[in-house]
Amino acid sequence: MQTIRAAVCHAFKEPLVIEDILLAPPGTGEVEVTLDAVAICHSDISYAEGAWGGHLPAVYGHEAAGTISAVGTGVQGFEIGDPVVVTLIRSCGTCPNCAGGKPTICESPYDGVKGPLRTTDDKPLLQAMACGAFAEKVVVSQRQIVRIPADMGRDVACLLSCGVITGVGAAVNAAQLRAGQDVVVIGAGGVGLNAIQGARIAGARRIVAVDMTEEKLEIARAFGATHGVLATGQKPWRAAYKALGGRGADAVLVTVGAVRAYDEAPKYLGWGGRVVMIGMPHSGGMAQYEPMGASFQGHGFIGSKMGDVVIQRDIPWMIDLYQQGRLKLDELISGRWTLEQINEAIADTKTGSAKRNVILFNR
Repeated sequence: MQTIRAAVCHAFKEPLVIEDILLAPPGTGEVEVTLDAVAICHSDISYAEGAWGGHLPAVYGHEAAGTISAVGTGVQGFEIGDPVVVTLIRSCGTCPNCAGGKPTICESPYDGVKGPLRTTDDKPLLQAMACGAFAEKVVVSQRQIVRIPADMGRDVACLLSCGVITGVGAAVNAAQLRAGQDVVVIGAGGVGLNAIQGARIAGARRIVAVDMTEEKLEIARAFGATHGVLATGQKPWRAAYKALGGRGADAVLVTVGAVRAYDEAPKYLGWGGRVVMIGMPHSGGMAQYEPMGASFQGHGFIGSKMGDVVIQRDIPWMIDLYQQGRLKLDELISGRWTLEQINEAIADTKTGSAKRNVILFNR
């Protein structure tokens, strides 16, 4: 095993600790990726705060890009030196969901405690979300990576690993938006902005962003929202109806993990509309809605994990959109930080003003 630097969580709600850890070589079907960049996702923060429990100590981080530095036996289609993005989607390829084209909900469990990470005194260290990318290197399945153009900035590319595919994919794959439909996006953070982009790319007629501040709504307009509604207002769904020309939305994309957002989401819908559930509340959070209205008006409720993407299909498509200037990525980056500054970057992310903060590895 080799020694690398990583940001380790030893206790929930406590700062991460930069320290040496041990990384095993890649096994069958696995690759080692030396990272150039990893973005901070709110899911990482929620895990580190204990929202969903899990083994400690742990290394979080799952939105990364770098270069393949070693390959295990049986790896096909990749070689040392390939630039890649690293995702948390560790699909087995053979379970009913994977075989049916839904790798984001793979049924085969992965035990990150038995993964490639160990503490320097050889104790278990969780490779969270099958990535553990708050570290200089990762060892992951070849199914988790996608090759990217050599000249693509890694700070930009890493955003494709989670926030971009989750938002764009939710609009295109989960909501299956058609040209001319109307959309409400609740939450204008990193995932929300990409849901707005996805709705724009799909040809939505009007896109209403709902958020807590005017600042976030202005940013949402820059990414394609046609209207903005403050969630702090009284019955904000009425303002959304007005923005949509006196009708409800065909789709409401909930990109925040707030129970209140889920309580209110059906109120934005028009007849036959659907709520796409993207943001994940903490364990135990319960939302309420009136089933009679949902039944009478033909509403649908759809869960969407990681945008329902097939990364080998959707990430190259999104890279092409970016290269054409049709998908904003550079504009998503709020700040660039070092690994030693990760706790500051997390604190900045928690203020809600940041779109995406990116950790850059100086090698």
